[in-house]
Amino acid sequence: MKAEPLSRRLLRIALWVGGSALAVYVLDLLGIPVDDWIAELFRKLGEIPTWAIVVGVLLQTVNTALAAAAWFGILRATPLAGVSYRIVLASYATAVALNSFLPANIGTWVMLLMFTALFAGATFPMMVSGIVVQKIPFTVFNVALYLYLFLSVAGSFSVKLGFLAEHTGLVVAILAGAAVLIFLLARIFRRKLAGLREQVMEGGAVLRTPRRFLLDVVAPSLGSYLPRLAIVAVFLAAYGIPATFHDVATVTASNSISNTVSATPGGVGVTQAMNSVALAGSTDAATATAYSISQQLVTSAWNVIFAVVMVSWVFGWSGGKALVESSYADAKVKSREMKDRRKRRREDDQTPPSTAAAAESGPLAGGPYEE
Repeated sequence: MKAEPLSRRLLRIALWVGGSALAVYVLDLLGIPVDDWIAELFRKLGEIPTWAIVVGVLLQTVNTALAAAAWFGILRATPLAGVSYRIVLASYATAVALNSFLPANIGTWVMLLMFTALFAGATFPMMVSGIVVQKIPFTVFNVALYLYLFLSVAGSFSVKLGFLAEHTGLVVAILAGAAVLIFLLARIFRRKLAGLREQVMEGGAVLRTPRRFLLDVVAPSLGSYLPRLAIVAVFLAAYGIPATFHDVATVTASNSISNTVSATPGGVGVTQAMNSVALAGSTDAATATAYSISQQLVTSAWNVIFAVVMVSWVFGWSGGKALVESSYADAKVKSREMKDRRKRRREDDQTPPSTAAAAESGPLAGGPYEE
């Protein structure tokens, strides 16, 4: 493959830099204080020891790479062709970066759309099914830490989930109503859901083989979760806060809750409040807040940088472009095969049992007429 001219590469870099500067300017006009975040980032970097920044960045990279590996295991088990780890990593890194400054985990939905567009034959329901599978091990890890947090730290439940505790009856009624609504919709659209159900099953295909699920999804997910705990320990130590199991576990749990249920970008504000409660027995509120802001700023900034590098490498340069085009061309053949198989299944489901039995026992079903 002919190498891309240096002038063209430099032009691409200039466009990336110019586009980033324009994006910052537009966000600032929209009231999103990106300039303030950048200034705060550099101010906080001066407070943190260099070793903590370096180790934190390395651990965050490992965290992202192994979480993407779990996604790769899920997608590789589907009937899709052309699934590449580099494409999965670039897409997942983009989601992590966007979730750092966009509310409501919008980056995750962007990633699902990227998967749907990049892998021929992929459908959005299939990708949604995949994210359910991907969340299984992380949910187990998080629930264990949630229980530890709520049972060991007084007041942690009321910081973010006080409404649930005070209005339990209302919450139960809402959940019951939602369940009834889903049941009614499922009955109304039962026939249309048949094809959707097949797509959902394909997205969770890795669950059909428990050993593969453990090796390809659970193992890298655990490998991704451990660096997440280590990052907390590193930044706690950088601020002179004891990096005990109790502090690491409660801070990690509070970060997870904040990111899951908060509508603010990256859980900003809520995360600091939760961290202050979690660390109340180990340090004062000012130090806990400073630690929380620093860790969030450093990891968020690195997530954006890493995503830009990955997107440039995989999609921006000529080699990455050729990779995507080749994967898509190979996958189109597989896509046609999948569509034909789904069509045959629908035809088989619509064939009356008596007709199918007659076809199996007719004069051409064996004997001298069979070739």
